[in-house]
Amino acid sequence: MDFKEIVHILQLGQKKISTMESCTGGGVANAITNMEGASEIFEFSAVTYSNEYKIKMGVPKEIIDKYTVYSMETAVAMSKAITSFANSNYGIGITGKLNKSDPNNKTGADNIVYIAIYDHDHDKIYKEKMTVNKESRILNKDHIIEKIINMLLNIIK
Repeated sequence: MDFKEIVHILQLGQKKISTMESCTGGGVANAITNMEGASEIFEFSAVTYSNEYKIKMGVPKEIIDKYTVYSMETAVAMSKAITSFANSNYGIGITGKLNKSDPNNKTGADNIVYIAIYDHDHDKIYKEKMTVNKESRILNKDHIIEKIINMLLNIIK
């Protein structure tokens, strides 16, 4: 499964999308930009591995301090911040851990990922919390990207 249908639907609706990714490391942006026509719908992407850069990109420090960087609240704040920054119709925020502990952020399970997609036009948030348990980072990223494709198709159709 890929982003081909999503790109086509967004093109028809003249809609734009942007991403703020952490654990997927730009994998969603890469998957989108692998499609023909992506330049018509893709605005901007930020890979924000550190708390510092999530905050610089618009995630309130208070959210991270209160809920931790690995939380649905942070994913939601990421999706809203990137939508605002890029002036896009949809923003995707992803944070979590891919079966590895984080010495800088010791809280939270090591295999939970939080995904939030913000639909700016309808001021609506779509959220998913998922467990990643594949044997490699690449397979876990692919699993997350597939989940995002399914979420987006349900949102934009």
